[in-house]
Amino acid sequence: MLPMSPQEQNEQRRGQRLLFVSLLFAVLLNFPLLAVFNHQGLVWDIPVLYLYVLVAWAALVLLTGWLVKR
Repeated sequence: MLPMSPQEQNEQRRGQRLLFVSLLFAVLLNFPLLAVFNHQGLVWDIPVLYLYVLVAWAALVLLTGWLVKR
């Protein structure tokens, strides 16, 4: 087997990190955690569930962008 170049190793690591991020957010946006935030509470007049989904989505976008750019 041929040794991998540093660029190929970086691409492989980036792919692994992006896969981890996608699995993490699949868990964060799955039913059991959504059920935890599904109640009548409000934060800054925003329902807690909506705020949780918005923050999780924004974190997904920022983390993915950071990993791809790095």
